[in-house]
Amino acid sequence: MKSITILLVEDNEGDVLLTTEALESCKITNTLKVVNDGEEALDFVFKKGPFATEKTPDLILLDVNLPKKNGHEVLQILKADSTYKHIPVVMLTTSSSTLDIKKAYSHYVNCYITKPVEPTDFLSAVAQIENFWINIVKLP
Repeated sequence: MKSITILLVEDNEGDVLLTTEALESCKITNTLKVVNDGEEALDFVFKKGPFATEKTPDLILLDVNLPKKNGHEVLQILKADSTYKHIPVVMLTTSSSTLDIKKAYSHYVNCYITKPVEPTDFLSAVAQIENFWINIVKLP
């Protein structure tokens, strides 16, 4: 099984803990990096400041509602950049707004998933995301 670097962009500490737990429970060796706002996400990908030596993520899990720059702004900037637009971005968010969904796909999100409310369902959803992107999809 291959190992990938996942960037989780999430400002809710509870969701960070649940996502971390779900990824660890899959027993797949991945590197999980966490940033808490949109500006940090862009700095991480573009290797600015404290993120200058970080590996480019293979997959980004991106929340919509973030401080500083929201998920839509981050997505739009990433997908407009020829160097990084190939990185798959999964919107993993509480928003089930049709407007948010349409906006995300108009900026070329790879998929949009509304976070399940129940913790066990959330854990299962994250495990399925990981399984799909690691075992099924061929990443560049």
